[in-house]
Amino acid sequence: MAANLAKTRAWGGIRRYGLSKYRSYSSGGSSAYHNIPLTNPLPGVPKPLFASVDGQEKFETKVTTLENGLRVASQNKFGQFCTVGILINSGARHETKYLSGISHFLEKLAFSSTAQFGSKDEILLTLEKHGGICDCQTSRDTTMYAVSADTKGLDTVVSLLAEVVLQPRLSEDEIEMTRMAVRFELEDLNMRPDPEPLLTEMIHAAAYSGNTVGLPRFCPVENIDKINQKTLHSYMHNYYTADRMVLAGVGIEHEQLLQCAKKYLLGVEPVWASGKPRTIDKSIAQYTGGIVKVEKDMSDVSLGPTPIPELTHIMIGLESCSFLEDDFIPFAVLNMMMGGGGSFSAGGPGKGMFTRLYLNVLNRHHWMYNATSYHHSYEDTGLLCIHASADPRQVRDMVEIITREFTLMAGGVGEVELDRAKTQLKSMLMMNLESRPVIFEDVGRQVLATGARKLPHELCSLIDNVKASDIKRVATKMLRNKPAVAALGDLSELPDYEHIQAALSSKDGRLPRSFRLFR
Repeated sequence: MAANLAKTRAWGGIRRYGLSKYRSYSSGGSSAYHNIPLTNPLPGVPKPLFASVDGQEKFETKVTTLENGLRVASQNKFGQFCTVGILINSGARHETKYLSGISHFLEKLAFSSTAQFGSKDEILLTLEKHGGICDCQTSRDTTMYAVSADTKGLDTVVSLLAEVVLQPRLSEDEIEMTRMAVRFELEDLNMRPDPEPLLTEMIHAAAYSGNTVGLPRFCPVENIDKINQKTLHSYMHNYYTADRMVLAGVGIEHEQLLQCAKKYLLGVEPVWASGKPRTIDKSIAQYTGGIVKVEKDMSDVSLGPTPIPELTHIMIGLESCSFLEDDFIPFAVLNMMMGGGGSFSAGGPGKGMFTRLYLNVLNRHHWMYNATSYHHSYEDTGLLCIHASADPRQVRDMVEIITREFTLMAGGVGEVELDRAKTQLKSMLMMNLESRPVIFEDVGRQVLATGARKLPHELCSLIDNVKASDIKRVATKMLRNKPAVAALGDLSELPDYEHIQAALSSKDGRLPRSFRLFR
């Protein structure tokens, strides 16, 4: 009976769509259309529209600068939806003369009430009419407000973004709710099993002690009650200016976005009043090197049926280069070549099973829980680091393994190894740029930093040009710097900072031998 019901439903669906004449011959039916080949279009079905590219200009990023200094950047992309947002050259690195944590607060306060919208719910309801979603993210050097919605709602989306960025109310109730959200996030950061965000904070603090990208990305606990509307408006007055902004859009026509920008972002007086910014921090990042240690009991980080064992986490980093320098691409290839991951990583070559940290570290040392390479790059500096985790009793051996891998970077690079790293980097780049929000962020960040955008095929060409000698040159240059070290957990077996520095300066990366009378 169930089978008969399914057939009835299927046949009803065929009849509804006007295809009742196309019957199956397996059931003995007959049809007037039995001689029509499948290559012919179906009667009554509209002609399909396919995406096409007519020449290079169709996928180039167009950039226009308005009279007030605002840059408008767009990238054409086939589809019904678009992603539009405002990127601002402001972040934790600009808080030198302020209380640290302002950017963290502004991220949480984004898309709250404005002069036009009474609450966050009103904003979300407005976006819902166009199938839209919104988000705000802050990093050390950029704040990004973004909306994805139907292209027909572009006018509404740009007007809403202008309201959110230039006319936020920042009421006392909203700020108090944000204080609660920030406290919760800080507690969660210290309790979560994965300490990578915390270690990233620590390694930046060690590498750039007390300046620019070394300033805390998350609001320190002691500053939560000190940040108020006046503090926020003072910061926004200095950094939320048109010449430090980019309105970026993906999936819309450039002229259409330009008209919306002129309508809603040109000649608009922000809620904190106009006037020239007073104190803009233009400091260049000063790499200091150093160590940040946090002794912490990690024995009960993850309880339950499959608890994570007690681990000590170490991150060692060295200064690389900014993303504006030519050496940025060789460093990106080097980072891909190092790769790594967790000891239980699964998958084939695409998951990094042939990278150095997997082959030389995780494959050979079963007690290593994690070994992963990271590359953080900014407009004036960069940091290449390796994060490793192991049992507290194995910390010394773990550090020596990592320092050895750093020294080996300046050694020989095999042709197969280099080609694999370059292919994997290009593959990752192209796969990520399949996503519209990722294209939006790429367009916005590049235009904000350089005023233009390198297209994917240009980046792939630069990757192809990287030679083994380039890897050796950038690694040798990097190893001349003092290391930055972040250590979290039981640190009783952690080597001295001077010993780590000596190991990185040596030929084989070995730590100086130390002898103890008592253990």
